[in-house]
Amino acid sequence: MKRAGISIILVLVAGIIQAQPNCNALLWKGDTAQYKACVLLTGNQQKFYQFSKEFHSLVDSALLICPYFAYAYREKAAPYVKSGNFIEWKKYIDLAVKYDSLSYLPVRASLRYKFFGDYEGTISDIELLEKISGSDIGNTSNGTYHLAIVKALCYKKVGNIQEGISIIESTLSKQHYAVGSFDYLHLGVMYGQSGDYEKAIVALKKQQASHDFAEVQYYLRYIIKR
Repeated sequence: MKRAGISIILVLVAGIIQAQPNCNALLWKGDTAQYKACVLLTGNQQKFYQFSKEFHSLVDSALLICPYFAYAYREKAAPYVKSGNFIEWKKYIDLAVKYDSLSYLPVRASLRYKFFGDYEGTISDIELLEKISGSDIGNTSNGTYHLAIVKALCYKKVGNIQEGISIIESTLSKQHYAVGSFDYLHLGVMYGQSGDYEKAIVALKKQQASHDFAEVQYYLRYIIKR
């Protein structure tokens, strides 16, 4: 039952991580090879089950037309992450990132964090995205967290909780940042773990005011009793 539950989660997450590309935009840029590959793949991929030989043959045909079509590599990778074959998934998602880093670094970082426990790799992906992105780096592939919060959580996991706190504080202070559903919860927990209980209570009460989860009540009572 547990394995089945994990598989369902993988299917849901992998299924939403990237929308289909705009083929006409590729043509407008003058990239006819990528345009033809895009039309072939997006126009026919719904006809086949992702785990089928026919689906993979379709993706391979698109890649024969354009070997640098990043979306095709993402589609090639998707069935492998859904089945838990992370080695094959990594091989193909790396190629997607190679040819379209802005689109697929968030995907790779999100799944590295969520399913691999590869915290160093996630930090590396997010920091690379920060360097090459000219704007906000955005959210995880399933929309739950801003990638900056994921980066903070990864620093916590590798034992650098102060860096995690600093990242969340900096992120929350940005003028146009939309506070996530769990941001103050994680910040409050980190404060508590670092021994700063007054700040922990303030953060958890802010979390309580916006999204009052059971975890908030637990940590508030735990910290107040200390």
